[in-house]
Formats: sequence, structure tokens, C-alpha cells
Amino acid sequence: MTDTSAPPTRPDAEDEEVLTAFRRSVDEGEVRLARSWPDLLATGLLGGADVSIGVLALLIVEEATGSRLLGALAFPIGFIALNLARSELFTENFLVPVAAVVARRATALSLIRLWVGTLVGNLIAAWLVTRLLMVALPRLHPLAVETGASYPELGIGAQSFALAVVGGAVITLMTWMERQSDTEGAKLLAAVVIAFLLVAGPLNHVIVNTVEMFAALHVGAPFGYADWARTAAWAALGNMVGGLGLVTVLRLVQVGSGEIRAARGAPLR
Repeated sequence: MTDTSAPPTRPDAEDEEVLTAFRRSVDEGEVRLARSWPDLLATGLLGGADVSIGVLALLIVEEATGSRLLGALAFPIGFIALNLARSELFTENFLVPVAAVVARRATALSLIRLWVGTLVGNLIAAWLVTRLLMVALPRLHPLAVETGASYPELGIGAQSFALAVVGGAVITLMTWMERQSDTEGAKLLAAVVIAFLLVAGPLNHVIVNTVEMFAALHVGAPFGYADWARTAAWAALGNMVGGLGLVTVLRLVQVGSGEIRAARGAPLR
């Protein structure tokens, strides 16, 4: 009698790429979540410094050319540094460590600890580096004030929140693209494209707008630190909605519950 049962299904090449990206995310997320406090803070400090250098490039080019779009082409220098130096932004931790927590390779408490440590490091470095840059380059003061003031002027409302949701979504998409890439060139391309979108929009990204607002605050901005805190908190909330809700959740659904269950308890690769 002929056996008519169907053979076990195998993932096609596209599905296998998705699963590979998920497995890489779980493994890397477990490593990130196991870091010590000094390691977390140091990585966050470096991330804040890298983005500050990107904003410096943005301001230099925009001041020289009068074009925000040309400045946006220079800003990816900061994201290239992030990628090559393996430093991190708070918003880069919406996919990779969450995948590790979903796979039960780490706890939710360790995720909160990672977010807090990275965010604190980002903010401290942003304040210190922008202070140094504004002392070193006084010609950038007028543009720094104009750029930084644009975020409080946008206010707390539907538009600023929507821009923050999109900002969080694109930075998390960049993280997923990097996990699917096998070469440094492809990873750098993803970083350059997303960095350009963030500032060309401009989208509302908590660390980028913090760097720009801190630069303005150092040189007589028409707003105060309370305005920065309110604006940054609103951006962070929108970034989390976009990064976690629009990208991370959907990517985990794409991976499927079977692969997530298989990742639980698997040894670190």
C-alpha cells in the first residue's frame, strides 16, 4: 500500500532567513542582558557620544550649506560609529533583548535594567559631549539653538507622538535588518539609511532630539530642562510604541510560536 502521507515541511529560504535573524537576536540579547552595571553604563555612554558626533556632523554641514537635507547625509557618521564600535542606544534594545526574554533566556527585570542603564549612559554622554562641542565651536550656536528649539515648539500632541512612533519603528527595523545581514557592509548600509531618515524627516527620536536640545541648552536656548524632560519622555513613549508594538511584536508573530518554544532553554550559541 502506497504511503500518501506528506513529508515534513521544511522552511523555504525566506523563512529560514527570518528564523536565523530571530536566533541571532536571542543569542545576542542574552549576552546584552547579562552585562554588569559598569558594562551597561559604558556601552550607553559610548552610544550617546557616537550620536553626538553625528549631530556635530549634521550641524557643521547644515551651517555651511543652509540645507538640512545635506546635513542629514552627514549625520549617519554617528550611526556608523555605533555599528563599528558596538555601542548602543536605548532605542536599539527594543528587539534583540526582548527576543531573549520571550524565549525565556532572560527575565523582564533584566530587560528593565538594560533599558535604564543604557538610557542613563546615553543621556550623560549626550550632555557632556554637547557641552564640549558648543565650547569648541561657537559658530554653531545659532543653528544649535534653532534646531534644538524645534522639538519643544512641536509640543506634546498627535503629530509629535506619530513622529516618535515612526522613529521607534525605523530604528527597530534597522536592528532587525542588521540581524539578517551576514556582512558588515550590509549592516552599515542599514545604519546609514535609517540614520538619514531620522534626521531628514525629522522624526522624533528620544536620543537624537536630546542631543540637539542639550546643545541648545548649553548656549542659551529659549526653553529649559523641564521642557526637555517633557519632550524627551513623550518621544521615548512613542519610540517604545513604534519599536515594540509595530516591529518587535509583528516580527515575533512572523517567527512563529514553534520557533520561540524551540529557543526556550537552548544553549547559548
